[in-house]
Amino acid sequence: MRPGYDHRLANEDLAPLRKQKWSSYNIFAFWMSDVHSVGGYVTAGSLFALGIASWQVLIALIVGILIVQVFTNLVAKPSQRTGVPYPVVNRFLFGIKGANVPAIIRGIIAIAWYGVQTFLAAESLNIIFLKFIPGSAALLEPSFLGLNALGWISYAILWVAQAAVFWNGMEAIRRFIDWAGPAVYVVMIVLAIYLVSQAGWENISLDLSSGEPLDFWASIPVMLTAIAIVVSYFSGPMLNFGDFARYGKSFQAVKRGNFWGLPINFLFFSILTVITASATVPVFGELITDPIHTVERIDHWFAILLGGLTFVTATVGINIVANFISPAFDFSNVAPHRISWRMGGMIAAVGSVILTPWNWYGNDQAIHYSLGILAALIGPLFGILIAGYYVIARQRIHVDDMYTMDETARYWYRRGYNPNAMWALLAAGVPTIAVAIIPKSLVFAGVLDAGWGTISDFSWFVGCGLGFVFLVLFERLHPRVPTLEGETAGVSDGTVPSVFGPDVREGYPDTATAAVAIVEAEAALRSAPAEDETEQPAAAGAKE
Repeated sequence: MRPGYDHRLANEDLAPLRKQKWSSYNIFAFWMSDVHSVGGYVTAGSLFALGIASWQVLIALIVGILIVQVFTNLVAKPSQRTGVPYPVVNRFLFGIKGANVPAIIRGIIAIAWYGVQTFLAAESLNIIFLKFIPGSAALLEPSFLGLNALGWISYAILWVAQAAVFWNGMEAIRRFIDWAGPAVYVVMIVLAIYLVSQAGWENISLDLSSGEPLDFWASIPVMLTAIAIVVSYFSGPMLNFGDFARYGKSFQAVKRGNFWGLPINFLFFSILTVITASATVPVFGELITDPIHTVERIDHWFAILLGGLTFVTATVGINIVANFISPAFDFSNVAPHRISWRMGGMIAAVGSVILTPWNWYGNDQAIHYSLGILAALIGPLFGILIAGYYVIARQRIHVDDMYTMDETARYWYRRGYNPNAMWALLAAGVPTIAVAIIPKSLVFAGVLDAGWGTISDFSWFVGCGLGFVFLVLFERLHPRVPTLEGETAGVSDGTVPSVFGPDVREGYPDTATAAVAIVEAEAALRSAPAEDETEQPAAAGAKE
């Protein structure tokens, strides 16, 4: 907390970081926890219902994740360079007060996903109860709000467990995800080996498509739909990633972690998913794309215990990193002096129960429909941020001005709101939500053929593109976001790579001060006489 920061805009969780410690492995582990979840497995498995061949599903998964990697790197940079979370970064674009609008939208989306992931983990826990406590089967009859009593018990246990991990802070969360992702890999590999050994490799067919086979040209739009579904599934973590990228030692470390955690990790995960799902056909006589049900069908106490606990761990991991931390920052951003980071997280946890996710996340169509609506809200926010940072502000942000209520400061705009960003969000959001809802609603009503419903799967791309275009258009017509041309004091400049390496920031009170020192040191180095160049880095890098 620097002197002069307004208490209505800052607390110790929202202020720029003093130290950015996360390595490439920590980012890699973050994505392992995000990918190796029951939700990820079920979403990948649901693509088989689209009617395309397994190799086409695999290609769609890889192309989709490469798109995710590109956009994740884009959203990571502003937070990593400034050391602040997503809701604070938005202040330079939406205005000091206006930044609460995207923060609240993102917080509501995260609450929905938090509930979904907790419900999926509770399904795993249910299996353990039913196997080892036979009397618990009696709890399957009574239900409340669409969920049986056993489901409520499992949900409550996981709700408390996740809250306990979250309450211990970011360092405890980092240690948890560092081992959770690899642990799930071990069990996934063991499960695949076991099923293949039971079925025999010669009995495994990788052609898992359902319905009439499609010819090549007919399968292309279906593959594009599958790619869009993959991007939609990761649209939440993509937008949230700035909350974690801020902890990265350097932007290069973040990009390395993304490379290993997304295309490489996801390729291996996808292969495991296809092989495991394929093996369920000869072993169990039917295609099972849910790992929880796969483990349940093995019907061995050790397999059920190990598999159930592993998938619980995996789902808790993704839930904490993707859906607990982000709304904690979002709700804290609304009133930092009243709502701490921990209190913001607990607001999200309570909200997840109110939304009763088990009532709308029950089948393939519901999954795709829900993803489309959620992605429709995320897409415009993503496009606006990318346009604002890279095109309008040209990667320059005055960090301290994001923490002042001074009406003469750079990001006050009009009464704390940037009209251009607000109008861009409205102009992009309305048609995108319409794209997400109307086509599939008309299909469900029988008004349109099923093929028209695939339009909704592209809602994230529509929203992202519209948000980007509208903000650039409005800023060109009535410029409001400052470009900070020629300014260095207090400015984080993402266009200036450090000639001193990523560790040059260590030792400064915060990343904003470090950014100023780096710019000044590089300017001095470039302008110094040739004979003095050997002395310049040491003088410029002195941090005392």
